[in-house]
This record gives sequence, C-alpha cells and structure tokens, in this order.
Amino acid sequence: MFFKKTSGNGDLTLYLGKRDFVDHVTSVDIVDGVLKVDPANLNGRKVFVYLACAFRYGSEDLDVIGLSCRRDIWVKRVQVFPVIAGGIGKTPMQEALVKKAGEQAHHFSFEVQKRNSMKLNISLLACGVDFELKAYIANAADDGDEVIEKKDTCRLMIRKIQFSPASTNAGPKAEITSPLQLSASLGKENYYHGDPISINVKINNDSSKVVKKIKITVEQNTAVVLYSSDNYVKAVCSEEFGETINANSTFEKEFTMTPLLANNSEKRGIAVDGRLKDGDTNLASTTLCESGEKEMQGIIISYKVKVSVSLSSGG
Repeated sequence: MFFKKTSGNGDLTLYLGKRDFVDHVTSVDIVDGVLKVDPANLNGRKVFVYLACAFRYGSEDLDVIGLSCRRDIWVKRVQVFPVIAGGIGKTPMQEALVKKAGEQAHHFSFEVQKRNSMKLNISLLACGVDFELKAYIANAADDGDEVIEKKDTCRLMIRKIQFSPASTNAGPKAEITSPLQLSASLGKENYYHGDPISINVKINNDSSKVVKKIKITVEQNTAVVLYSSDNYVKAVCSEEFGETINANSTFEKEFTMTPLLANNSEKRGIAVDGRLKDGDTNLASTTLCESGEKEMQGIIISYKVKVSVSLSSGG
C-alpha cells in the first residue's frame, strides 16, 4: 500500500509509503518519499519539496474571509529537480516507491523535529498542529514575491504519533491527610489507548463524619504554546461511586476507568490525535519529551486522575 497525490497540471506526483511517523522521544522516523517529475513544462524552473510543521486556528474554508490563522513552527526544504550531486542513498521504502513511480522518480528525505502533532476542537473552529508535505514548481525555494500557482503544487498531510515504550515502573501516588487520610495510586506508569486505568483508593476515616460518595475523574490538560501558553482542562472520564465509609473505619478498593474518544467526540475543547473524521483517531496522547527539553511549541498534552470524597453534612 502507498499514498500518492498528483498536481493539477500532472507534472508532479508525490508518493509516500506511509503517512504516520513515530516519535520515539529520542528520535523520530525519517520522512522518506519519492517525487515523479515531468520536466517538459518546467521552462527552466526547479522542483522543490518542503515539510512544514504549522499551527492553525480556524478551518481552511475560513481563509477566504481572513478568519484563519496559520503560523509555521518550522519548515524544511529540499531541491528534487534538477538533481543536486552528493545526495543521500535510497531507503528500502524509497526503492519500492521508485518501482511504483517508474522513470523520472526522484527520492527525498526529511528529519522531523520533535514536536507533537495534535488537533484541538475549540468552539466551532479547529485548532491544531499539522504536518504538511508539499511539492511545488518555482524559480526559487523560498521567494516571498514569487506567486506559485496551485496547479504547480501537490501535497499530502502526514501525522507524527508518539510511542511510549513499555514501562515496569510503579504508577504515581498521591495522598492527603485532612480531614481524613486519603491516598490514591495508579496500577502502572503507562496506559495505552483503550486500556482500563486502575486506581487504588485507600481511606482511613478517623473523622466523626461518614463518607457518602467517591468521585473519580480523568482530566485532559491541553497547553497551546506559541507566544504564550493557553491551558484547557477537560474531564474525559468521570464517575461517582456510592461507597459508604463510617466514622473511625478504613476502606480500600480498586476502581477502573476507561477514557475513550467515543464518549467525548461531541465535547468542545478535547484534544485528539489527528482529526475526528479519521477512523483511527484517539484522545490525544500524552506529550513526552527528553529530559531537560524546555523550549517546546505547539500543543502539549498531559492527563491527571482526581479522586474526591463527599462527607456527611456537606464536608
């Protein structure tokens, strides 16, 4: 299976073997593709491919009335034709794509910077970080005065997904001691999409009141980091448990919660991995970064499990 897109004039055809590229925290999969070029109508112009990571607020159909905002976080460009001497060799994926594309196929590769690709639905507009791969015909790689016609371009959107390796570390734990002793811990450090989250709750009720209810909520925290940081906190899973714990007694029980996009797709302000219309979209993954990495831009995701108890007489 492969993906391809052809320009309006038929002179360019872009080929990719996959559209999902994995961020392994310390490195990201190389974006390797092939571009088939028909030089007959170039008239001395060159062919370039760029990979851009961009922040967008507002859908593309709003561009015509000036309501859409797009800011490139980073852009990388490479000249594909005429071929520049001293290029790197083909990857196995590119070897297979060249066979599909046939003659006049030229390979290219990009190293992806470690930034997350997320979508965030806010009100009626789409906000997100997109990765766009575009081939185009131009006199220069990046001339702000040159007008590049749409028929001279073709593009494919790709997605960078983060993968967390399996961990044997114990899950996080938190506790409070007033007005009773309450502690909560997770069964493990990492959970994958669709995994039930196990929460162990311990209560030492040495107060004079009765615990009437336990509420557990999984919250998604979304930080949109550009010039400044805007934060959105949304509950993606919440449940109340009618547990009764008398005064001067103890309690311990393991609860399970399973946050799913299917239960949140109608909510505004929920971040997802990709687009809601994609069949394989999930709630956005936690953003992982290397130790000491500080200057991140885009959309940063984290999750929190909150446990609260209700006491008799409104405590």
